[in-house]
Amino acid sequence: MNGTTRTRSPLRERDEGGQRAPVPPAGRCRGGRAPARDARPPGSASCPSLPPLPPPLPPGRRTRAPAQAPAPAAMAMRQTPLTCSGHTRPVVDLAFSGVTPYGYFLISACKDGKPMLRQGDTGDWIGTFLGHKGAVWGATLNTDATKAATAAADFTAKVWDAVSGDELITLAHKHIVKSVDFTQDSNYLLTGGQDKLLRIYDLSKPEAEPDVVSGHTSGIKKALWSSDDKQILSADDKTVRLWDRSTMTEVKSLNVAMSVSSMEYVPEGQILVITYGKTIAFHSAETLEQIKSFEAPATINSASLHPAKECLVAGGEDFKLYKYDYNSGEELESYKGHFGPIHCVRFSPDGELYASGSEDGTLRLWQTTVGKTYGLWKCVVPEEENAEAAKARTTLPGTAEEEIVAEEIASENSDTVYSSTPEVKA
Repeated sequence: MNGTTRTRSPLRERDEGGQRAPVPPAGRCRGGRAPARDARPPGSASCPSLPPLPPPLPPGRRTRAPAQAPAPAAMAMRQTPLTCSGHTRPVVDLAFSGVTPYGYFLISACKDGKPMLRQGDTGDWIGTFLGHKGAVWGATLNTDATKAATAAADFTAKVWDAVSGDELITLAHKHIVKSVDFTQDSNYLLTGGQDKLLRIYDLSKPEAEPDVVSGHTSGIKKALWSSDDKQILSADDKTVRLWDRSTMTEVKSLNVAMSVSSMEYVPEGQILVITYGKTIAFHSAETLEQIKSFEAPATINSASLHPAKECLVAGGEDFKLYKYDYNSGEELESYKGHFGPIHCVRFSPDGELYASGSEDGTLRLWQTTVGKTYGLWKCVVPEEENAEAAKARTTLPGTAEEEIVAEEIASENSDTVYSSTPEVKA
């Protein structure tokens, strides 16, 4: 942001005259607008035009019975993501805020050094935090989306006012910073990076020396608060460690076979989600005991568990997103959308969508339940009255035997599907 101020009400609403709120200035990302190639799937933007009427039937010739329209459950369901552009390098981390009176928000970290803030349910661009001088590897928001924190390759972590965009605090480190995380009350910030140390900063005393926790033998990739901020979870190359905050000592460690690529803490149920290689593993956040694990077809870089623990999503090196049933491990969906490896994926706090960030420099928002009207997605379903109108237009004059009804024509000429099409703002 840095001069780009986020004022929630004008950006989210129309004025009293019904005019659309101001849009970002030219040259800025206008978040949430899906490019034309993704905006509407073929066949869902408008109904196909009706074919010309056939010639009259010879006398006495019988017609086929009207074709039966397929049941809604049999119709194809098309996943149509919202594409959020604006970054110029790979997107490597993202995080949602909690639900606030203004909705929820999404922050993304990118190698272009310019973390961005968006409206979480639509992808609308709100602002860009300007100030880092290197790639930004980690980003997070506090629960009520009033503060943001970022971790960067310029050996700093920064705390921002997420409403005004002002830089509040710069925390100097001795090496690249990879991870940042707020406590629930936003009073403390946890950082971890290439210097193998965990640091805990009291944000009310930013000039004071932080508490330092040592013990990792390689660079820290992720560090998270857990158990109501009483414990800390951290991961380096092949080890996950659990720390007691009060004593600053290691409680337990977990060794894995390959380098840890991501880690997510799910407060509901105290679950820790870890990915390494093709494995998606679920552990108790309190004991590090394994609960279950799944194997994916390709190397996985990130995974996220639905807030209600109904399903999980994962993405990785094959450009695909995978959706699994959490209880059975059954693959529910898999599809491509990005044009590069997927580096990060996270569910929204209400579980209605999930976001993914990729090597291709874009974020994409995906529906958890395809076909549901939510945010910018509007469910496109053939309506009975439209079918009746088509039937009236295409019935030929003549006897009942010679009538050709719209259902028969539509079944042979229409590619209508049940889909969820993003509503593109003017």
